[in-house]
Amino acid sequence: MGMLDATAARVAAGATVEFRPTGNSMVPLIRSRDSVRVGPAEPAALEVGDIVLARVAGTVYLHLVSAVDPSRRRVQISNNRGRVNGWTGYDRVYGLCTAVEGRPRPGTAGKLKAAPGSS
Repeated sequence: MGMLDATAARVAAGATVEFRPTGNSMVPLIRSRDSVRVGPAEPAALEVGDIVLARVAGTVYLHLVSAVDPSRRRVQISNNRGRVNGWTGYDRVYGLCTAVEGRPRPGTAGKLKAAPGSS
């Protein structure tokens, strides 16, 4: 199990996590080893441009939502360089990136799952 797989499991269980992903597919939004904060996503609230932690065809990515298909309960995931990873169901979208290097990501309000026991 890779680092993103373990992180996805924690977020799917309800945790908000901070970690430093590696790679250059999301530059300039996220640079390799930038600190990111990811919390449990409410997939039905996602929009194009949101950065999510999601599993596509067996691989976990921290990539962009590039299209939404609410009628089929799925989103398309792509990197920031034009490569489409594919479509994935809401059940495989684990988290939403809410901050990069301590800077809040715009447009994330109302897109996180409510914590258990909160109203």
